[in-house]
Amino acid sequence: MSQRARRAAVALLLACGLLLAGTACGGKSEKKSGAEATPTATGSAERQKFAKTRFVANAGLAAGATYQWIVKPFRNGSFKKGADGRTSALIKAGLAGTFAYNRLKAAADNAKGDPTLTKALAPVTAGIESLKGMGTKLRKGEAGDADINAFDNVINSVKDAGKSAGAPVTDKVPSFSDVQKGGGG
Repeated sequence: MSQRARRAAVALLLACGLLLAGTACGGKSEKKSGAEATPTATGSAERQKFAKTRFVANAGLAAGATYQWIVKPFRNGSFKKGADGRTSALIKAGLAGTFAYNRLKAAADNAKGDPTLTKALAPVTAGIESLKGMGTKLRKGEAGDADINAFDNVINSVKDAGKSAGAPVTDKVPSFSDVQKGGGG
């Protein structure tokens, strides 16, 4: 099954789940002892499973984009002045940097749905936040060895946190058209 087909299937399942949850709620809320009742479509264990699944997906996309369009081209010398295709490599790296940052932020938000994952990821959140302007820095050709290594280290820290929480992350290289969209989904 292609990546696009898998994404469509996941989107369809999520849309159906939301539709069913909305239908089950009936659009009404009842007051019980002074607090609003908030019906849920899934139990705590299912929410945690979805949190881990979404964490793994977002972190995997961040890792794949980082390796494909930042780390690998940097190691191959594509960012050096005078290198063939340097401008293209820098633009792609800048877009990938923004995409990866957005996916890492989403993964950190996903982790909040699972106590074990939240605890494991807590030390990494500052590292994720430190990548905020890295996309622009890469695109402008201002990133050096330390910046690329910092990006790679944060990705590896997120992977390690996921593994320690029972949510192992593997690189999933997104299509470049997804990277161009910025990953803010």
